[in-house]
Amino acid sequence: MSTTTAPSKGASPDFTPGFRPGPLGRLGLWVTSHAKLVTAVWLLLIVGLGAFAPQVEHNLSGAGWQADGSESVAARELAQKSFGGNASSAIQVVVHSTDGPVTEGPGAEVLAQVTRLLEAEPRIADVIAPMPGATISQDGSTAIILAGAGADTNEMVRVATDLKGDLQDLSVEGIQVNPTGSSLLWSDFNEANLEAMLKSEMVSWPVTMAILVLAFGALVAAGLPLILTLAGLVASAGSLVLINELVPVSIWAMNFAMMFALALGIDYALFLVVRYRASRMGSGNSARQAVAETMDTAGKAVLLSGATVLISLSAVMLVPSPSFRSMAGGIMLSVVFVLAATLTLLPLVLFKLDHKINKLSLPWVKTGEHRSPKFAAWGERLWKRPLVWGLSALIVLLALAAPIIGLKTAMPSIKVLPEDASARIGYDLVQESFGEGAPGTLQIVMTASDAETASTVLASDPGIAGAMPSMPAADDSGLVLIQAVPTVDPSDPALSDTVDRLRADLPDSALVGGAAVENLDLKAQLDESTPLVIGVVLVLGFLLLLVALQAPLISLLGTLASLLSTAAAFGVARLVFQEGIGADFLGFESQGFLDAWAPVFFFAMIFAIAMDYTVFLLASAKEHYEHSGDPKDAMVGSLTHSGRVIFAAGAVMVAVFFTFALSGPLPPKEMGIVLGVAVLLDAFLVRLVLLPVMLRLTGKAAWWSPAWLRKVLPTITFSHG
Repeated sequence: MSTTTAPSKGASPDFTPGFRPGPLGRLGLWVTSHAKLVTAVWLLLIVGLGAFAPQVEHNLSGAGWQADGSESVAARELAQKSFGGNASSAIQVVVHSTDGPVTEGPGAEVLAQVTRLLEAEPRIADVIAPMPGATISQDGSTAIILAGAGADTNEMVRVATDLKGDLQDLSVEGIQVNPTGSSLLWSDFNEANLEAMLKSEMVSWPVTMAILVLAFGALVAAGLPLILTLAGLVASAGSLVLINELVPVSIWAMNFAMMFALALGIDYALFLVVRYRASRMGSGNSARQAVAETMDTAGKAVLLSGATVLISLSAVMLVPSPSFRSMAGGIMLSVVFVLAATLTLLPLVLFKLDHKINKLSLPWVKTGEHRSPKFAAWGERLWKRPLVWGLSALIVLLALAAPIIGLKTAMPSIKVLPEDASARIGYDLVQESFGEGAPGTLQIVMTASDAETASTVLASDPGIAGAMPSMPAADDSGLVLIQAVPTVDPSDPALSDTVDRLRADLPDSALVGGAAVENLDLKAQLDESTPLVIGVVLVLGFLLLLVALQAPLISLLGTLASLLSTAAAFGVARLVFQEGIGADFLGFESQGFLDAWAPVFFFAMIFAIAMDYTVFLLASAKEHYEHSGDPKDAMVGSLTHSGRVIFAAGAVMVAVFFTFALSGPLPPKEMGIVLGVAVLLDAFLVRLVLLPVMLRLTGKAAWWSPAWLRKVLPTITFSHG
C-alpha cells in the first residue's frame, strides 16, 4: 500500500520537487483526469438506483425477527402449511361491542363484512369465524375472526398494512373493529417509525448544517458532506429495493442506514475537506498535489476507518436471524456507497470547486488553517499532567459503565406502539376479554398419537390458564394443533419458564410455537450469539488497527478504550430505559428492560463509530511520529491537526443521534440515546483525553513493533512528501 511512483515529467509543474503520490494519491489524480467518466458513472448510479429509492418504504417489511432453525419457527411453518394459515403471523380481527352481544344485530353485520373483506384477499388463507368458548368472550361483547397466513411473514406485514384501514372503517356506532397480532404490530410499528424518522430527519438536517457551517467556516464547504451523503443514501436505498427482490430486507435496514450513513459521510467529508484546504490554501500547493496529499493522508485514514466499520458490522451476520443480517447488510451497503463517494466523487468536487469551496465563509475563518492553536494548547496541557486528566476521564467512564452490571434485556413488548395504534387497542381488548396471556397464545404442533398426552400435560401445568381441543390438520400430515393460553402477559419473564417446562414435559413430537415463543427463542439466540459477536468485533478491530498502525501496544489500547466507552453507553441505557430516568422528558413508557437486540447490534455499531475516531486520531499521530520520531510531537501534533475535526464530527454525530431520540416509538429512542451517548463519551472523553494520555504514558513503546511483525504486515504509512 505504501509503494509510490514519481509523477510523470509532463505533470511535474503541478508538484513540488520530490513529491511522490501513493496509491490513494494516484487514485485522486486519476479521478481529476477522468472527470467526465467519474461524473457519468455517479450520475448513472444515482439516477438508476435512485429510481427505485421511493419504493423503499413500501417494499421493505419489518418482519424477520426470528431465530432461524428454532423450534418456534418450525412450529409456525407447520401451522401455516397444515392448519389453514393458523400461525403466529395470522391476523386477528377483534370486533368489540359496547352495547349488547357482538354476534347479534349490528355486530353480526360487521362480523359478516369483516369476513367478506378477508376472504376477498388472496394472500389470506382460511378465515376462521368466532367460536363460543374459544374466540367469543364469556360476556359476548368481544369476538375474534382469525385470518390465516397465506404468505410468508414479510408479506403478511404488507397484508396487514393494506387491510387495516379498510377493516377499521367497518366500525359503526357501538361496534369497534381493530385488527391485531404480530403482523399488525410490525405494520403499526413501521408506520409510527417512518413518521418518527421523517420528523427526526427534518430536525437533524438543519442542526447538522449549522454545526458544519461552524466547523468548515463556509457555506459551500459545509454543504459538500450533505450532498455526498445524500448521493450515497439514494444509491443504497435503491440497492436495498433490488436486493429485497432476491432476499427479504427489513425496513430497519434503511432506517439504520440513513442515520449511520449521514453521520459517517459527514465525518469522512469533514476529514478530507479540512486536509485539502490545509494543503491548497495553507501550504500553497497546486490543486492536483493538494488532492493527492489529501488522499494519501486523510483518504487513507478514511479508507481504514470505513474498513473498520464494515468489519465490525459484518460480525452481526453471525446472528442467525434474517432481521439482524439484513440490518447489518443495509448499513454496510450504505457505508460502501458513502465511502466510494468520499474517495472518488469528493476529490473531483474539491478539485473542480477549488477556491470556490470557501465561498460564503465566516469573517473570522482562516480557510487554509490545518493547525488548531486551541487543541495544540490542550495537547500541551495533557502532556504536562497526564495522570490528572487521564484518571478523571477514566473515573467518569467507569462510573457511567457501572450500572451495566444490573442490565436486563427482553424482547420488545406492546408498549413500543403508540396507545392509539390498532394492534395495541386490539391487544388490550383481547387481554381484557380473554385473559392476561391471551395475546400470547401458544401453538403446539404434534403427531395425532401424542395429542392426548399433550392435553394432559397442558391441563396440569401451572403456567397454562386453558387449552383448546386439538385441531386435526387439513392435509394428510397426521398432525394436530393445540392452542394454549398462558396465565401471564407475553412480555412477562415467567412465560419463558412455562415454555421451558412444556418443552421438557410434552411428548417428543411436540413443537411449541406462537409469536411470544418466537420472541423468546430469538432472545435465547441473541444471548448465545452476543459473546461471540463481541469477541469477533474486538479481535477484528484490533487486527485492523494493527495492520494500519504497525504498533501492537497502541492498537490494543485503542481497542480497549473503545470497549470502555461502549460499556459506559450501555450503563446510561440501563438508567434511562430500564429504570425510566428521563422517560417523561423523552416521551416513552419504560418496559423495565432494554430491548434484547440492543446489546449485540448496538455494540457493533458503537464499536464501529468508536474505532472511526480512533483511526482518525492515531493515523494523525502516526503521521507525526513518522516525520519526527518524537512521542510528544505524535501526541500533541495529532490533537493539533485532528482534534478540531474529531470535535466537529463528534458534535454532528451526537446531534444526528439525539434528534432520533426525541421522537417516535421506543426502539429508535434506544438507538438515538445509546449511540448519542456513546459518541459523546468516545469523541470527547476517550479520543480527546484518554487516548492521548495513553500515547503520553507509553511514549516510544506505543509505536514499537517487533521485527518479525513488521515483516509479516504490509507497509502502510500516513506521511507524505
